Amino acid sequence: MPSQAPGIFKPASTPGVTFANQDKLQKLPLPPLEDCIQRYLSVVKPLQTAREFEETRIAAEEFLTKQGPDLQAKLQAYASTRSSYIEQFWYDSYLNFDNPVVLNLNPFFLLEDDPTPARNNQVTRAASLVVSTLSFVRALRREELPPDMVHGRPLCMYQYSRIFGTARISTENVCVMQSDYSSKHIVVLARSQFYWFDVLDENSDLIMTERDLAQNFETIVNDARNTPVTEAAKGAVGVLTAENRRIWASLRDLLSQDVDSDVSPSSPAEKNGSMGWSKRPFKERNTNRDCLQIIDSALFILCLDYSSPQTASELAMNMLCGTNVIEKGVQVGTCTNRWYDKLQIIVTKNGSAGINFEHTGVDGHTILRFVSDIYTDTILRFAKSINGHAPSLWASESPDPSTRDPCSFGDVTTTPHKLEWTMIPELSLALRFAETRLADLIHQNEFDVLEFSHYGMTFIKTMGLSPDAFVQMAFQAAYYALYGKVECTYEPAMTKYFLHGRTEAIRTVSDESVAFVRKFCEDAPAKTKIEYLRRACEKHVQTTKLCAQGLGQDRHLYALYCMHQRYMEDDALNVDEPGSSSPDSSRSKPAPEIPAIFTDSGWDKLNTTIISTSNCGNPSLRLFGFGPTSQDGFGIGYIIKPDSISICASSKHRQTARYLETLHNYFMEVRGLLRSTEHRPTGTRARSAIRGDGRERISVLATEALKDRRRGRQVDEVRHHAGEAHEDDETGDMLGGYGYFDVGEMEILLRDINNNVGLGTATPERVVATMAATPDDRAQPKYRRREVGRKLRLADI
Repeated sequence: MPSQAPGIFKPASTPGVTFANQDKLQKLPLPPLEDCIQRYLSVVKPLQTAREFEETRIAAEEFLTKQGPDLQAKLQAYASTRSSYIEQFWYDSYLNFDNPVVLNLNPFFLLEDDPTPARNNQVTRAASLVVSTLSFVRALRREELPPDMVHGRPLCMYQYSRIFGTARISTENVCVMQSDYSSKHIVVLARSQFYWFDVLDENSDLIMTERDLAQNFETIVNDARNTPVTEAAKGAVGVLTAENRRIWASLRDLLSQDVDSDVSPSSPAEKNGSMGWSKRPFKERNTNRDCLQIIDSALFILCLDYSSPQTASELAMNMLCGTNVIEKGVQVGTCTNRWYDKLQIIVTKNGSAGINFEHTGVDGHTILRFVSDIYTDTILRFAKSINGHAPSLWASESPDPSTRDPCSFGDVTTTPHKLEWTMIPELSLALRFAETRLADLIHQNEFDVLEFSHYGMTFIKTMGLSPDAFVQMAFQAAYYALYGKVECTYEPAMTKYFLHGRTEAIRTVSDESVAFVRKFCEDAPAKTKIEYLRRACEKHVQTTKLCAQGLGQDRHLYALYCMHQRYMEDDALNVDEPGSSSPDSSRSKPAPEIPAIFTDSGWDKLNTTIISTSNCGNPSLRLFGFGPTSQDGFGIGYIIKPDSISICASSKHRQTARYLETLHNYFMEVRGLLRSTEHRPTGTRARSAIRGDGRERISVLATEALKDRRRGRQVDEVRHHAGEAHEDDETGDMLGGYGYFDVGEMEILLRDINNNVGLGTATPERVVATMAATPDDRAQPKYRRREVGRKLRLADI
């Protein structure tokens, strides 16, 4: 049996480390039904009236005595045959989603600017990020990527096999995840036009230098500029990935059919190298199908935008969904310069860079590790160009392509080729309507950013509070101050301590949080308000710990609901089976009854998230965000930095800016309250800000590179008490949402990985069973590519 995970290349003589801990991971626990129901009642109670809660309690108790035990037994039997009891149900919830993925599923990360100003131009920044990304791919495929560890405990690495060469594919009935694990090319989008070229050889070694990549990108940008933007928009096929999934499935079928048309792509000579059409009938192999195959199998998409967003809000919008700009009735915004079904690296004209990713197969904490590594690598490679002894992030380096014999690259194409679509009338019409609907979707949402610079993680910890819990209570207080009520709030807790772990739902609203926001809005003494805040934060930390241990209620209840749906469908099939009974037997056998707990108002309340939040950050990120998850909701991505807090909020025009202004006012007011009641919190101890394990320390190199990007002044009071925190604050901070990479994680990444600290080894027989692809994975057949697309002539740079 092969030792590597799906899609991982590893030399047979080299013991892999990336997946070495997989067989040591426990399965996600399936808690007792009684515990699940008890926790369920505790999280819905603060969201309901007394009358509503009584109805929910009755439905829950009925479930415990009637359908619940049978469904629990079925779920336990099902879980015994799976790596995770929730995994397939979770994938199905994403893959059965019919609405557009843009603004509904795909999150974004905005990277900090490159610390070397000379590199903050589009082509140079893109080339630098792509080299670092390819180095990450190489380390992953060779199983040299150090595994994720938190407090010495290994995390599941399965999701890393689903980042590159992977695409969400719409089919007639459902979407599937398709991966090409031997992929060695990238696709570049510029002015809504598609280009591709190879970047790796068969051994996953780089075959292009950073200068080579920059030359290709410059060539692509120049070629794309030859086609007027208004004309290019008419062939912006990427906009179809923003369609309803069933509509996109039918259009993919149309694109895959053989072509019989009276127009054909022009030759370069006919249109001086730009896209054009020649009036001559033809029938040939479908180039559209080839184009789709090239895009689906690409390692990732690089989007080179021609616009230069200036404000934080503009940048957030551009990275999340693209801009919407109409010229002479034609869409020319960057929303057409995207392919939302894959991982996208987006670089603006002025060098700002971000990531937009399809969320089905990977969570934010996995992509966070990826962006952190590539950002760090860009810094280290620049340092190495000055000092050859600077450290490297990777266990081994790819051979320098400039010193290799080109013949050793194998069957590769390093010159960019432009993909040219056959725009048959049906496709042109569908594209027009898709663009209109995407523009509507963008206009239905608004985005705003708060970059709070007065204090951050350091000050909050000196006050003896968990930073994540503190910010979560801020969201509650600001909402209550505006609307006079609390609403269902969601924060994901990472469960990658377990095999194939994803997330569990932290429900922020509790009896303690409700008591706090009410007290905060009263004319109460400062000491009383802070005491209520501490209780609410402590409750949130406790809840977070339970969820990180797989002991939440949301995923368990959802799995029970899915089991009921599955057996209800099986019963319906058995009733309709030919010869099983008389034609009228379906009338005599009642349909399986839906448990009242799943039709109760409490279930609806818990599954309608008004405040959807996620904490995801480290020094490589400036912003992180996503769209609202409900019509009346807010989508809030936040990053708690040492001396600042960055919050990106979105909503369907629910006074987003006002909500963020209220948050700002709360942060300022609560700081005043904390100062006025400042005392040494019980259970704290003084300790050095530079701890022995190095997790709260950034390397001198990284600090110098990032210091100009840090915002805000240092608060005087922080200077006197730096380093104090609750003993177990770390657990709450690091497991709350996606924030488990604390500010010191970069130091860990910068260590000399040749020391192999914390890394295991793998034998040829290990890892396979836990890393097997899920039933929804469709490995793309390998095929020999033709010279698809028009070959470009390289520019001299």
